[in-house]
Amino acid sequence: MDKVKAFEPEINLIKNKLIKEFVINAIQTIPNHFFEAAASSTGKYHPAYTLGKGGLLRHTKAAVRIAVELSRLEWWHFSNDEVDLALGALILHDGWKYGEEYSKYSLAEHPTFATFALKNNGDLQQKRIITEEQFQTIVDCIETHMGQWVEHPRTHEIILEKPKTPLQKFVHLADYIASRKCLTMEFDVPLSR
Repeated sequence: MDKVKAFEPEINLIKNKLIKEFVINAIQTIPNHFFEAAASSTGKYHPAYTLGKGGLLRHTKAAVRIAVELSRLEWWHFSNDEVDLALGALILHDGWKYGEEYSKYSLAEHPTFATFALKNNGDLQQKRIITEEQFQTIVDCIETHMGQWVEHPRTHEIILEKPKTPLQKFVHLADYIASRKCLTMEFDVPLSR
């Protein structure tokens, strides 16, 4: 599986060459099972097109497409780099949804696992392609992408943080819309920024 090729259209939406290079390197660290997994282990929380083999990849691609469309609205006031960071966060946000080793069910703590994996990857840290602030923005957007759903579903313990910044809320919104069962996505429509 060529992980980068799987995300080529989405990567090409990122304008800043350094952010793009970082995202390409980070994609390489995503577990292989991400590219085969369904977006929802139970089918309860995602639309039909994201279920079955490759569904999580399709969900992620949909979230990126939605973010691009939302970024066209004038009220966001995001710079090109901020949109690039949001797209990078969305590409990576569910990379560890089923853990490092494949778990039968998606993990409630997966945003934390994703940020831990990115922060503790020696190759990514050694290369340090983007600034610390840019890196922190990406991991903060990943960490908070679940929005208001911050409780563990069984223990009801608070395990995640809610989005605080406009960019974190933007990433959550794109992910949320991509997970709505009543919406579908046309993937063969060309996408550009």
